[in-house]
Parts: sequence; structure tokens; C-alpha cells
Amino acid sequence: FMSLVAEFCCGFFVILILGNFWFLAVLYLLWLYFDWETPCTGGRRSQWVRSWTVWKYFREYFPIHLIKTSDLNPNHNYLLGFHPHGVLVAGAFGNFCTGPSFKNLFPGLTPYLHIMPIWFGCPFFREYIMSAGMVSASKESVSYVLNNEGGGHASIIVIGGAEESLNAHPGSLTLNILKRKGFIKMALKHGAHLVPVFSFGENELFKQVANPKGSWLRNVQERLQKIMGFALPLFHARGVFQYSFGLIPYRQPIHTVVGSPIPVKRNLNPTTEEIEQLHALYLQELRKLFEEHKGNYGIPEHKSLIFE
Repeated sequence: FMSLVAEFCCGFFVILILGNFWFLAVLYLLWLYFDWETPCTGGRRSQWVRSWTVWKYFREYFPIHLIKTSDLNPNHNYLLGFHPHGVLVAGAFGNFCTGPSFKNLFPGLTPYLHIMPIWFGCPFFREYIMSAGMVSASKESVSYVLNNEGGGHASIIVIGGAEESLNAHPGSLTLNILKRKGFIKMALKHGAHLVPVFSFGENELFKQVANPKGSWLRNVQERLQKIMGFALPLFHARGVFQYSFGLIPYRQPIHTVVGSPIPVKRNLNPTTEEIEQLHALYLQELRKLFEEHKGNYGIPEHKSLIFE
């Protein structure tokens, strides 16, 4: 979906260049040159965009809910690990980029949803995603958010990344996380408390063409993901007036559960052992969060998270 909007924005930019409005394109390129680092320095959010009525209908379509399990003291900074990626990442966008839910449940905290830097190279589209509260997922960007001395900042990182979207099949509970420890190191360097977040229903929005590991399709998808930086899951759902095929996500409820914070002391030079220990603790708390709430959202008792 982001790809489609980005392509539209790029197409519009090309029209400006080829048409009689090339001077506008030149002016925008000049603006882009001077504004290039903004996605890495907190972005440029717009409360007007974040409050558009269309987002209310977007959240109500599924519907999307944000569930709080513990208070988050606004005197601290936090790094929220969001799981799973799914295809649309609807829970992350609906809860952290639109509406008043996060602000009402966690007063004093400002959420920043980190996404792949590649999206901020797209003309016009970058302005839209920044206005919604999205910033780059680069190290510089995360450091900028978590380096707020007064606290009150919350970095939201989709830990599994684009690679995990290839596992986004209904019923799938596989998370790409065992080798992902960069977020742990960032939390230690900035003393940001870690908070696991699990979004129940995220993988139920689309059906994806079977792509088991080792299959030719999965091999092609993984190769393209390494080249382009983002994955290309082959998915489908429902249409406008029928439910058999289309690209509109199924109406499945999404419950994004925010767990309890894991206190982290600032450590500018964490050792490998310290990173491993905190990573193991994070996995333990993430599994605990899932086990405590899975029964409320239709997950069978015998089902558990799979870390790979």
C-alpha cells in the first residue's frame, strides 16, 4: 500500500518535470536538498494530518484497538518493539500515527514510528509520512529520538522488519528476532526502557501465496528483499463488493497490546554479553506478554511464539 502511494507521488513528480511545471519540480528538489536530514532529526509531524477523519474510519474498519497493561512514566524515554510486522503493519500505523488513543493512554509521551529510510527518498510521499509522525529507522534517527534529556519520547520499531512480512500468513506466530539485537544496543546506549508490543490479528488481514522457506518463490523474495531493501509478499484479500479476491484487507480485529517496561540503565559501551542478556530478557517478556493475552484474542492454548 505504501508502495502504491509512493509510486503515485513519484509519478506526479515526473509529470511536473515533463510538463509545464518543471520549475516547481526544481524548487522542490532544492527544498529536498536542504530538508534531507529531517527524517533523521525527529521528522515534521502535523496534528492536522494525524487527526484526519479518514483515519477514524480506517481504525473502525478492522477495528483497531490499543491496550495498555502498565503505566509508562513520561520522565523516561522508551523503545517499543512492535511484533509482528504483518503485511500492512496496520496496528502500528493506526495506533501510533493516527487518533488520540496513545496520547490518552500514555499522557506525556510522543510516539515516533521508525520505518525504512528508503521511503523518505520519494518526492512528496516523504512529506506525508513525516506529517503522520513517521521517521527514519536509521541509527541516527533512533538516537535523536532517544537522546531527549527530559524524557517523554517513544521510539516504535517493527523489529522483524521487511523480512518478517514474508511470514505474514493467517495463524502464523513466527517472529524474526533472534539475530536482531541492534535495538537492544540502542536501548542500552541511551538508557531507554524497553517495552514489548504484540499486535494480535496483524497476520490475519491478508492471505499470502504459499512461500515456505527453501521454495523458489521464497528464494526470489529474499533475494529481492536484500537488493531493494523491502520485501514483496504476494498477498490478496477481498474486493469492494465481494469477499473472494482483492487487495482490500479483511475486516479482522486488531488488538495491539503494550507490555510493561523493562528498565534499562544507560551504558555507552555495552559488551556482547550485556547485549545478549538484555536480548534474552526481552524475548522472555515478549513471550510472557503473548501468553498472558493470547486467550483473549482467539489464540489456542497450545499455540506459542516461534523465534527465529
